[in-house]
Parts: sequence; structure tokens; C-alpha cells
Amino acid sequence: MPAMLPESDSEDELPPAWEERATSDGFVYYVNHQSKSTQWTHPRTGKMKRVSGELPIGWTRQIEEDTRKVIFVEEKTQRKSYTDPRLAFAVEEAPERLSELRQRFDGGTNALQVLHGRDLNGKVALITGANTGIGYETARSLALHGCEIIFACRDEQATRAAIDKLRVEKEAAGQRCKFVPLDLASLRSTKQAAEEVKKGYKHIDMLILNAGVFALPHSITEDGFERTFQVNHLAHHYLTTLLSELFDHTTRIVVVSSESHRMATLPAGGLSETDLCPPQHKFWSMIAYNNSKLCNVLFAMELAKRWKSRGIAVFVLHPGNMVSSALSRNWWFYRFLFGLVRPFTKSLQQAASTTVYCATAYELTGLTALYFNNCYVCEPSGASRNEQLQQSLWELSEKMIQRVMGAPGAQ
Repeated sequence: MPAMLPESDSEDELPPAWEERATSDGFVYYVNHQSKSTQWTHPRTGKMKRVSGELPIGWTRQIEEDTRKVIFVEEKTQRKSYTDPRLAFAVEEAPERLSELRQRFDGGTNALQVLHGRDLNGKVALITGANTGIGYETARSLALHGCEIIFACRDEQATRAAIDKLRVEKEAAGQRCKFVPLDLASLRSTKQAAEEVKKGYKHIDMLILNAGVFALPHSITEDGFERTFQVNHLAHHYLTTLLSELFDHTTRIVVVSSESHRMATLPAGGLSETDLCPPQHKFWSMIAYNNSKLCNVLFAMELAKRWKSRGIAVFVLHPGNMVSSALSRNWWFYRFLFGLVRPFTKSLQQAASTTVYCATAYELTGLTALYFNNCYVCEPSGASRNEQLQQSLWELSEKMIQRVMGAPGAQ
């Protein structure tokens, strides 16, 4: 920050005598009324900003008769302003290098704060596990800002109740939500969900792989796989590849993992199905969860490599430590532990902030294969960066899916 500028609590706050304006084609510039000069970069951050070329719905641009100045009028209320309403939605130009990425939010930020001033009308997000916990707060935050949400969930009654709750808060937001049945413990259900989505949509802007299970006792799905592994990783892998045709260079895929991936026990070489789906006598629910979260990161990194040429961005994240959600419902001890630490952990709105940031932040445009915590990029575990392990998991996952569902052309 230049020494001559007064201190401020916000880097985005303009110094005295400065004004922010925008050209008709959406370039933001800054006027210094003291020096009678203009510049394209923010006087504090040194960053350039852009806005939409179009005015928000309901606003018109006019010339004031007396002063001949440009004035903006909200047609419904006839409220007048000299400030361009597009500036409320100004975003920084995407950085050319990761080192230029500036941290705008932190662990105390909630999802609605991340989306402040954003207009997501026309966007479509598919969120697994959107009817409760972090998934619901993610869906709610995006829907309240205009995004259409596909609730891909197992429990129809709970999902419709969640959508009704959102509709009570804001009718238009609830109207933008659709339920698609998805049971991640069934690859057939996963395929049916993908087919239903493809019938109703031509494009998905955000695929948010949020659903997960925690602390389950050992059990085998109808497909023959250990349940934690299939729900947390394998079915999400399958869903993503099935929906591939709905993605383009504007799509972001966001995978919700956990810092628990750092405590996984998967071998660096020679990965086998037994490592991913251990028999009951070798099973421990916490290790199964940790391993599934490592699978999330490995999957995201491998997917980013495979789809990089398509321009599809893939991000993976940790939402927060010991967040009080439905994940802990499967064992009384975890419910007790989560309740005990709840006053010291994130709220669900705060836990959803990193997911929402990864799905929408303009400054992440052109970036991919990144791991986030507290709305900022950080290094995942060494195991998750093992390219051989990334490839092995991908190939083994494909083999397991094909054994149940057949080769892609035959599915």
C-alpha cells in the first residue's frame, strides 16, 4: 500500500477525494478529484476491475437536463443516483499468476458475505447433499443471489422441506430449486440422476460435490463396495463423468474434502481395491473417512489434469473443523464431541463460504487444481500431490464402476 494513502480497515475502500466510475463497456476507472487525474487501477490494491456492460434490470442511464451529467434512474421507484449501479457488482480482473491471488475472505467470513453484490441469475448449480448442513447453506446462499439449484439428494421428503424453507425466506429463490433423486450408495441411482439432469438442462455452471457420510459402521452397498468409500468418492466420480457433456470452459467443479485427508493411510504405490474397501476385520470408520477424503483430493487433481484442455476449473476444499452438521449423526460419541466444541467452530454459513468462494470467485478464472481452506489456497497433503496415486485411483475407480455398470458405451 502506498505510504501517502491513509490507513483503512479495507483494502477496497477508496482514499479521500477518489471516486470509482465505469465506462459504458464495463471497465472500471478511478478519478482523483484532488489532482484532477484518472487511472485504471484501484489506488490501494493496484488491481483493475470490471463490471457487466449492461445495467442491472430496472435501471436506465439518462442525462440530467440541468447539469448535463449522467444520472441513473431506477424505473420502479424513480430513485436517482449519480453512482453507476453496476459498481455494486464490480469484480477484480483475474490474476495472471497464482502468486497474485489476494485473500479477500477468511475463516470468519460467511457464504452470503462472499456473494455480496453478486448477481447469479442465469447460472445453474448442481449440489449433492443440498438438503442439510453445509450443502443447504451453500444452496441457500447461491439461490438467494439468483442461481438455479439442482438439489441432488437421497431423501425426497427432507429435500422438499428444505426447498419449502427457502421459499418461505424468499419465494423467488425457492422457485429456482429443483429436486433430483440421488442415492450415492447406488451407482444405478447415480446414473438415473445424471440422465434426469441431462434431460432438463443443457449446461451446468457449478457442480458441487458436497454430500458425504462420516463414522458409519462397516457395510457394503448394493454394488459391492464399502459404503463410506462409495458415497464419499466413487459415486461422485461416476456422476461427474456422466455429466461431462454439460460442462464447458465456464464450468467449475468444486469437491468438498477435509483436512482429515492428511491423516489417510492409503499406500503411495500399489493401490488396491482392498485398500479402498477393506474387509470388516480391518475396518475403522475414522480411517475410512480419512481415506475417502484423500480420494476426494486425488480425484480433483486428476480430473483437473484430464479436463484442463477443456478449460474446466476444478477446486477442492476443507470447509472447517468439527462443523456441527448431520455428519455426526451416526454415533453418539461424535454427536457429543461435535456438540462440545460447537461454540469454538464455524457456523454452517461460515463453513459454506469456501465452497461458495470456489464456485463463484471471479479471481479464480483461469486457475484449476487448487486446494482451499478458509477461502484461500493452500497446499494439500504430500500424498494428495502424488501423481502416480492420482492416476491409480482414477483407473481403479473406473474399473470398479465398469464392473458394476459395464463399459461406458454399454451403460
